[in-house]
Amino acid sequence: MYQFAMADGQDKPALYRDLAAALEAVTAGEPDPVANMANAAALLWEYLPDLNWAGFYRAQGRELVLGPFQGKAACIRIPFGKGVCGTAAESGRAQCVADVHAFPGHIACDAASASELVVPVKRDGRVIAVIDLDSPTPNRFDAEDVAGITALAVILAGRIGE
Repeated sequence: MYQFAMADGQDKPALYRDLAAALEAVTAGEPDPVANMANAAALLWEYLPDLNWAGFYRAQGRELVLGPFQGKAACIRIPFGKGVCGTAAESGRAQCVADVHAFPGHIACDAASASELVVPVKRDGRVIAVIDLDSPTPNRFDAEDVAGITALAVILAGRIGE
């Protein structure tokens, strides 16, 4: 059993350092990519405030396929270049969207989502998955969230397989 104590009210950099340490602990030595993505989604869901979805899409050819997540049922397949997730996968760059309704081609899996952060997980320069976070609050995510989730993506790059 894992138990992690994250201080209430800590600043984002400290929160993401604690999340990284927790992610390292739950994925260390575990070769199964689904187990590692599932635990990562659970950590994100439990410790990041104001989310209505947290999880993964896995790259399969030129599309993303739903992976482990926390939240409402979600879109199963997203082509590269479509929506926020597909844009992150195609560009290889994080997408921090303050208002998803203003994002051209946004795919609304949950009408309650107002903002979104999607960070690619890359191995050998190739996107193998994306971490997707949705919030019902506009402008929920900022540069500190991008940096924190990017650090988690680096940890996961070697632990979620292809």
